Amino acid sequence: MSAGPVLVLGGRSEIGAQVARRLAPGRVVVLAARPGGSLREQSAELVAAGATAVHTVDFDADDTASHAALLEKVDAEFGGIGIAVLAFGILGEQARAEREPAHAVAVVHTDYVAQVSVLTTLATLMRARGAGQLVVFSSVAGARVRRANYVYGSAKAGLDGFATGLSDALHGSGVHLLLLRPGFVIGRMTEGMTPAPFSSTPDQVADAVLRGLRRRAGVVWVPWALRPIYAGLRFVPQALWRRMPR
Repeated sequence: MSAGPVLVLGGRSEIGAQVARRLAPGRVVVLAARPGGSLREQSAELVAAGATAVHTVDFDADDTASHAALLEKVDAEFGGIGIAVLAFGILGEQARAEREPAHAVAVVHTDYVAQVSVLTTLATLMRARGAGQLVVFSSVAGARVRRANYVYGSAKAGLDGFATGLSDALHGSGVHLLLLRPGFVIGRMTEGMTPAPFSSTPDQVADAVLRGLRRRAGVVWVPWALRPIYAGLRFVPQALWRRMPR
């Protein structure tokens, strides 16, 4: 894995926290999260996990105009970002998004536009050094968009395509992009929802991230069984597909 500090964008996310714990031993960790909340608990857990230091910074994913300055500052101040984990995002409310254009746009902005902004800046910084690793979370929701959550799914489909193209653009640069395609993840974001088949936990997703970083894998499905399943689901007729649940 790449040496250097670990940056977690979305420092309060369950998956981001689990990934940070696994990467913490012997490293500096920077947690970036929305202003106004405490990161003391997360910081203490990372120190206990072996981080040499934990720093926190304010990060507003939706304020894309602030991304470049923030990321350049973090990169310069802490010695060059080694691994950046993009763990921010929102699920949104599908029914509300169908009624309110502003909500639909908010979901797409956070889950796609903001990610594009961050990835472009980080890729530029890392490419200049010829080293670094990016961790991007797509979703099976974007593999074939379903009627039941098409706003979120379309944002993930866009992110998946962008990350795949960026990975190709980074080929030979020394910078590695790991794209995760998890299924339903049981956690705060999906609280109150019935888990789908082949669900996973933040711990399981974080384990997959660590394996993918070590192998410098391009794409990792979580769990792995979803890859052949979705290869087959591409051929389900649209008349049946539109009835598929979330």
